[in-house]
Amino acid sequence: MSGAHGPGAPVDIAVNRADKTLTLTWPDGACHVLPAELLRVCSPSAEVQGHHPDQRQVVAGRRQVGIIGLEPVGRYAIRIVFDDLHDTGIYSWDLLRDLGTRRDAHWAAYLDDLARTGKSRDP
Repeated sequence: MSGAHGPGAPVDIAVNRADKTLTLTWPDGACHVLPAELLRVCSPSAEVQGHHPDQRQVVAGRRQVGIIGLEPVGRYAIRIVFDDLHDTGIYSWDLLRDLGTRRDAHWAAYLDDLARTGKSRDP
């Protein structure tokens, strides 16, 4: 899927179904490989984020989740369709860039949330 959708858009977007990753290559040459699991648990959807920060949900059991499709949303984002049929999150280029740049911090926060709530990555 070509990412030439506007300023700040990736120049290339590729799904690797076997590795369950999304690879984004940016105009400045940066390349981020994001696991589907991280994208799924950080979904910007209301289902995950709620309508207020206290309503954010800790999504568990997504270690094996994969990506089955991408849909462009205007010139600023994509919708990711996961194989657990979650498809309501709209991932802006800024969000995807942040997830890639701060991947380790996002991953650590996810693992901390799971530990704090007694949940697991496993289904």
